[in-house]
Amino acid sequence: MENAVPYSSEQRLSLPQLLRSLGPGIMMAAAAVGGSHLVASTKAGAIYGWQLAILILLVNLFKYPFFKAGVQYTMGTGDSLVEGYAKMGKPYLWIFAVLAVFSGIVNTAALLMFSASLLSYFIPFELSLPVLSGIVLATCLIILFAGHYRALDTLSKVIMAVLTIATLLAVVIAAANPAPATVVAEAPSPWTLAAIGFLVVTMGWMPAPIEISSLTSVWLKSQCRHQRVTPQSALFDFNVGYIGTAILAIVFLALGALVLHGSGVELSKSGVGFSHQLVGLYASTIGEWSRYLIAVIAFFCIFGSTITVIDGYSRVIAESQRLLKEQPEQSPKVLQGWMILVSAAALAIIMFFASALMPLLNFAMIMAFMTTPVFALLNYILVTRTELPQELKVGPKLKALSILGLIYLFGFLALFIWWQWLM
Repeated sequence: MENAVPYSSEQRLSLPQLLRSLGPGIMMAAAAVGGSHLVASTKAGAIYGWQLAILILLVNLFKYPFFKAGVQYTMGTGDSLVEGYAKMGKPYLWIFAVLAVFSGIVNTAALLMFSASLLSYFIPFELSLPVLSGIVLATCLIILFAGHYRALDTLSKVIMAVLTIATLLAVVIAAANPAPATVVAEAPSPWTLAAIGFLVVTMGWMPAPIEISSLTSVWLKSQCRHQRVTPQSALFDFNVGYIGTAILAIVFLALGALVLHGSGVELSKSGVGFSHQLVGLYASTIGEWSRYLIAVIAFFCIFGSTITVIDGYSRVIAESQRLLKEQPEQSPKVLQGWMILVSAAALAIIMFFASALMPLLNFAMIMAFMTTPVFALLNYILVTRTELPQELKVGPKLKALSILGLIYLFGFLALFIWWQWLM
């Protein structure tokens, strides 16, 4: 493949300049803190204590090269990952497009339902979950169509920072004042065949589905049009966002392990019940005064993830359509059309899962896990076949980690398929 280096890296940026360049990596982190952190990590700590901490760190490590590929390819060529898949050949682009449509709809539905569950916390009268989801969805589309996404992006970064501080505070308080266990029982082992389903759910969205790398790539390309971006600043932004999500995953696991593990409390399967339980988790450690503050923070965090996912998936699907049709430019109406289609399909799914948030989140995470090896392989093929500048190339260490990651992801997928359908 041909190589064109669009961004110079002659001058290294200072730390203040690097901090000002933060953008796509933090948006990726904001999109990641949805189901994987607030749900999967907390639940992992509640059920298994600290036993899954090493697995969560390993998942983040093994997925790292495939997320980084989006930054390497876009900074090295000036093209998005979607354009890269098109250059590999239309079959690759078709595979990506079909999986992106499916993942976009399922992930939007899961986050939309979670947002709606948290919204119910502030409404004094009862509304059904589909109605609440419709309210959230309409708000998301109005903001996106009105072009106020940049303001929401800034707000979501602030909310995410406050949520991180609140979670760290809750963990510190819980560690300093451990609650006496009301149920004396040995923690179940996650390293059994019976636990494979839960492990797959945990790994599916940890730290996020790998196709999020294509969203990051599109956002990065857009950022390059509006400000100066170097390989150094882009990789710094990516590493801050990615490492931050890995640390935050362990923090949420700690919260579940310290507050819920051994307490005999079982996480609710209903959307409203779980969202109230989650807020209560913070209130029981930080103090009752924090209940509504945490509810507001958690809502805006998931709301930010929801609107980010609708925007990002619609952009890469619309870009895929443009490339498949070999059109020179993307029409804004096509992008808006995909936003409406993805949103409508997500709302239709919610109609069938109206009574249960957890099963829908589990389904979304399982699908994310099953498509992860495919997206990982696509990204690996792309960055290893493309001639990139020296500082963006896949070095021997990253290549070895990539191969280990592919063996791990495909191996675990084979084990899950055997466990689910063949055992």
